[in-house]
Amino acid sequence: MKYDFSARTRTLMNSPLLSIRTQTRRGSIISLAEELPAEELFPLPLLAEAASTVISADAQALQYGDPEGYGPLREWLGNDWLRGKGVHIPQGGILLTTGSQQAVDLLSRVYIDPGDRVLVENPTSPGFLQALQMQGAVIIPAPGDHDGLLPEHLRELIVRNRPKALFAAPSFTNPSGILWSLERRKEVLELCISHNVLIVEDDSYGDLHFQRQNRIASRYPSLYALENAGEGGHVLYIGSFSKTVAPALRTGWAAGSRELIAVMAAAKGMADWQSSSLNQRLLYHLLHASAFDLREHIAMLNREYNTRLKLMVELLKRPAWKDCSYNLPSGGMFLWVSLPDGLDALVLLKNALRKGVAYLPGPLCTADGSGSGYIRLNFSHPGRDELLLGMNLMSEAISEFTARS
Repeated sequence: MKYDFSARTRTLMNSPLLSIRTQTRRGSIISLAEELPAEELFPLPLLAEAASTVISADAQALQYGDPEGYGPLREWLGNDWLRGKGVHIPQGGILLTTGSQQAVDLLSRVYIDPGDRVLVENPTSPGFLQALQMQGAVIIPAPGDHDGLLPEHLRELIVRNRPKALFAAPSFTNPSGILWSLERRKEVLELCISHNVLIVEDDSYGDLHFQRQNRIASRYPSLYALENAGEGGHVLYIGSFSKTVAPALRTGWAAGSRELIAVMAAAKGMADWQSSSLNQRLLYHLLHASAFDLREHIAMLNREYNTRLKLMVELLKRPAWKDCSYNLPSGGMFLWVSLPDGLDALVLLKNALRKGVAYLPGPLCTADGSGSGYIRLNFSHPGRDELLLGMNLMSEAISEFTARS
């Protein structure tokens, strides 16, 4: 049979991102490309204990649950974890999702019509771009600098295009690792409020902050916390436990007004009825009833990821990288590297894959396909030895490519 797929699937199946993921998951490639935490740092013994306790305690853990997610976990999230970040959620304002990507997908389905204009940071998350492209959105890149989006440019884009939404990650933007300043956060929020633009704020990387300082949340509050609107607010706040506990638990969240959350929950009911009740109960037991301390665990992750970032930066001082440049992030999982003039990220990738190492090319992080002179390197997933080998293979790939040029 000849299948007549929708036009939107062309962007999905033709994406180089799909090819990169397929090759890196075969096991013979060192991946500096994906958005993965370090599995050797997962709290395995405590997860095993939580799984045993949850399954043996109540068969209801294996039953269907509410589309909105496991109630006790939603309460813990709203009353404990998010409140500690200055985020106050109205009753009924939290939806548990299958990771933060599902939150983006659900919002895109219920809020974006084909042809609607939306703004994204430039560069931005490939996950944002894929979800918006599937909905047929007109994606408009918004420029920024080391402090975040540029307010005057953003104002011009809003006035000219009248977008429905802005998708952004103010705390360690994927892929650039930028941490927006407090002033920029306030300016962007004020602009979007005054022009009735919904902000989809992804805080999936916000806890991975390497600076040794107290009260990070008060120095860099989320846009949601800054608005503090409760009902009828202009920010949908999304996040995930994938980067801080374990991705396979597939538990993220969306927090916002009850009206917005209710419509997203209805869409989720159509998509999968619910995320895994078992996973959510397991996570709740780990966070609430075991010896696990999430804040201490995140502090441990930050120490190790900072060490891996410093190792990557040292390896970037080798001759092959001499004409490359980057801004050192203070958190997150990625280093956004500018290649020497004439070195194309997509062309170089073929040589790197032959060597046995992968990275994410810059064009996959841009709405207009630009960014050919940039690559995204992940430093959180490879162990130190694997990181050393992967960067050595990258050096060889670059040296051979430039020698032939």
